[in-house]
Formats: sequence, structure tokens, C-alpha cells
Amino acid sequence: MEVCDRGKFVCVGTEESAVNDSSFFVGRVNPRNLSPSLSLCTSVSSVVYCLFRMTQKPDYGIDAPGVVRNLFVAGVLLLVLGSRFPVLRLGPVIFLWKSGALVTGVLCLIEGVLMVVYAKHGKFLHRDRMLAMVDWKGNESVLDVGTGRGLLMIGGAKKLTMGKAVGIDIWSAKDLSGNAMDKTLRNADLEGVRDKVDVQNGDASAMKFRDASFDVVLSNLCIHNIPTRAGRDKACREIVRVLKPGGKAIISDFIKTGDYMKAFGAAGAATSRTGWDFLRTFPPLRIIEVRKPRS
Repeated sequence: MEVCDRGKFVCVGTEESAVNDSSFFVGRVNPRNLSPSLSLCTSVSSVVYCLFRMTQKPDYGIDAPGVVRNLFVAGVLLLVLGSRFPVLRLGPVIFLWKSGALVTGVLCLIEGVLMVVYAKHGKFLHRDRMLAMVDWKGNESVLDVGTGRGLLMIGGAKKLTMGKAVGIDIWSAKDLSGNAMDKTLRNADLEGVRDKVDVQNGDASAMKFRDASFDVVLSNLCIHNIPTRAGRDKACREIVRVLKPGGKAIISDFIKTGDYMKAFGAAGAATSRTGWDFLRTFPPLRIIEVRKPRS
């Protein structure tokens, strides 16, 4: 959205509508055609809106926030208890646990830090790596399964000129902090692709789309959250079903990727898999490339 272009653009609305980002009109207007009071109003509103937008950045959340919290809590407790109570006595049994407690506590804290670093930096590099595995033409129809705050969906939408990116999720807050549809749409707005995306409620193992609906399917850290092997296999079959012939799915996860490949293969797709990415992701992730035959 363009505003504050040397006075060529004005915003019509109130400061409250600017903050809420609703009922706030931005358009190209000749300031000479405005009355002095409206000109002043639009100028003030434009400044308020511009300042507000400049301070806003997309937020893609923290993955597995409960796990991150538990790692930090456990790490601190082990360091404190190991330092304060180096020897534990249970009746006649004595435990010299200080060294073990301190080492384990440090490892927990390191893992927590690595997960935060991935959430704030590494997953953007991982997204770019996944998107680079697609030969984009700009007119693709894209599906992001388990879109969360929209990282892959929005990344895919930025590759499009005429296509559309759809994101589905069940919006589980335990899998991603602040996981909610309105926050995903807000990220799309802040990234400038709101008109290229469609966010829906949807279950990966029971998609509502017709067969052969998408050229590209993307998914990261989603399928392992389905509790049963049968459910995960069904989600893989659904991904192949909604792919167009000749389409490609890029699926990333940290566990069970071998099972996914078997399910994709049983559904008639060809697959390949990368090695563990220890440099950019934590936990280390692998990427499966799924290709649906043209006929």
C-alpha cells in the first residue's frame, strides 16, 4: 500500500481506523481539489497511518512454544538445583548429581535458544530453500498445508503474478504461538500480498478441494502433528490427490519423513529427499520433493 508519496496519496479515515487498519481509504487525490479542512485532515491521517505502518512488521511466531518454554524452565531449574544441592541423599543412597544436572541444564538452554533462533531467523532461510525447489512461472495455484502464520503461503504468493496461494490450518496454538487466521491475514497485508492469498480452515487429512486443484503444495512441520500413522498417510494421499498432473509438492519435517515417502509413493508420486539441515534449522529438518506424474 502506497502512502506519503510527496503528497500525491492521501488517507481518508480516523486515527482509530488507521490503527485498526479498517475503513481506511488510500487513494490518489489532487490536493488542490480538497477543502482546507479536508486537506488538513487527510494530511494528519496520512502521517498517522504511515507512522503506524512503519512500526509494524510481520510476526511468524515461535514454533512449538510449549517445548521452548519447558526447555528454558528445565534448564534453569537444573542449573539452580545442581548448584544448590550438589549431593542428594535418599536414605542410605547418595547421588552425586551436580555435574549431570549442570550439563543437562546447559543442554536444555542451548536447545531452547536454537529453537528461538530457528523461529526468528532460520525458518526464513529454510522457506527460501523450499521455494527455490519450484520452477516458478508466476501463474501457479499454490496450497500451503498447515500454513500457521502464513510463512510459506506468503512466500509462495510473492512468486506469483497471476496465480493464487491458499493456506489451510486447524489453528493449534500448541504448534505455533499466536496461531490464528486473523494474524495470518495481517501478515499477508503487511507483506503486500493480501489480494493473492486465501486463508481457510482445513484439515490436512480431509481436504475439501477438488482433485488436481494445485500446481504446487507446500508444507513445513505440519504432518507429524497428526497423531496416528493412518492419519499421516491419509494427509500424504490428500496432497497427491489435490496436485495437478505434473505438479510438485515440497514437504518438510523433522521426523517420520521415511513414512511420508512410502505414502506418497503408494499414491503414485515420485519422491526424493534431502539430508538433514543442521546449519539452518533446529531441530534439523529434511525436505521431500514430491512429483505427480503427468498421466
